[in-house]
Amino acid sequence: MSNATTSVGDSDISSALNTATFSPFHLKAMWASSMGFFTSAYDLFIIGTALVLIKEQWHLSPDEVGLVGAISLIATFVGAYVFGILADKLGRKKIYGLEALLMVIGALLSAVAPSVTVLIIARVILGLGIGGDYPMSAVLMSEYANSKSRGRMVSLVFSAQAIGLVTGPVVALTLLAAGMNHDLAWRLMLGLGALPALAVIYIRRTLPESPRWLARVKGDSEAAARELASFSLGTATARKPEAKIVKQPLSKYLLTLIGTAGSWFVFDYAYYGNTISTPMIMHRLAPHADVMQSTALSLIVFAVAAVPGYFLAAFTIDRIGHKSLQMLGFFMMGLMFLLIGAFPAVSASIGVFLVIYGLSYFFAEYGPNTTTFVIAGEVFPVNLRTTGHGLSAGTAKVGAFIGAFIFPVLLHDFGLHGTLMITFFFALAGLLLTIFFIPEPSGKTLEEVSGEDRIVPLKKPSQPAHV
Repeated sequence: MSNATTSVGDSDISSALNTATFSPFHLKAMWASSMGFFTSAYDLFIIGTALVLIKEQWHLSPDEVGLVGAISLIATFVGAYVFGILADKLGRKKIYGLEALLMVIGALLSAVAPSVTVLIIARVILGLGIGGDYPMSAVLMSEYANSKSRGRMVSLVFSAQAIGLVTGPVVALTLLAAGMNHDLAWRLMLGLGALPALAVIYIRRTLPESPRWLARVKGDSEAAARELASFSLGTATARKPEAKIVKQPLSKYLLTLIGTAGSWFVFDYAYYGNTISTPMIMHRLAPHADVMQSTALSLIVFAVAAVPGYFLAAFTIDRIGHKSLQMLGFFMMGLMFLLIGAFPAVSASIGVFLVIYGLSYFFAEYGPNTTTFVIAGEVFPVNLRTTGHGLSAGTAKVGAFIGAFIFPVLLHDFGLHGTLMITFFFALAGLLLTIFFIPEPSGKTLEEVSGEDRIVPLKKPSQPAHV
């Protein structure tokens, strides 16, 4: 990658964004972004409940169950990589909304799938859209946000995942309680995931281009200033070139990438493996419970433990520190896995188990599930920001794929305690990666934390041209 340049008039654009007060535009952007994460959570995790019904109807083997549950995650890996790279090269606006369209198509095709083969294809399309949504929504929100409350704004976008996590079991319980035919029930569960993504496609296509990308990657400070004014976040002076900002190549951010991608990988192994397999875990604890009862237990864990963690993270992340919160979360969720894995007596009581298992979810949300998403959108320079986030999110979904695919096998071969003991070591690895490879972005501007402002003066600075 060559060291391209942009004009330092761009620093006026960044300064206006970094100090902008929260506005109605931010609410619009947060809504458009958050619906993607509601959809991704609903679609990725509803499959765990739907598979209980699909397995009965289609008589799936354990390998087929694992593949249907996990295939969208490997597609998410591809989507995050591809959309992340394209958005840095072509611009955020040209890509934003296309990934939501893929989510709609994937969800609707899942609902009408006549066979397991078509269902797998549908889940691949869905995963491509979900993968693309990660870098697009995270980075756009980061680039619109001010430096003081950036963590909170991006975290609130991601917290829509909590609503998706709860909505899935609620929908499943409602359909099953109504006595609906199981074949129709699982199809409705999967098809309803198209609605929230469909609702925001138009809004996403009408959002302005990121002024930071226009100024610093495309080199058009005047267009950046116009876009900035169009959504009333302030004013800026566009200047003709008076100095050069050197764009850093990806090779200089490899250690940072190891930190963001590696910590997200080990987290997603634990999180998706646990979450998608939660109905199976609940069935092991209460083998005589029917699908409604095990789904209700899953809902209790999500609603009571997970949801508060998301929102508490959003409102404390900027005070505690983004890196610090990630370390706390990895440590505490690892401790919960260790307690369950090392002390089998814990699962002798469903109540005790649910408390400890629920705490693992609380600290997953009040920690790395939120912070990995936020940090990966902060620590890379603007010319690599969606690429870095996409590489991190995509790598994470490889971990998620492994977790979702292998957890049913581990539960069968090693039991609940052995499976969660293995998960403890993944949490420990995430803690170490965070400590040694990730900087603290809290309270810093995007330009400061990424180190992208390396100024090389020109010989003859020009006079500013006001727009």
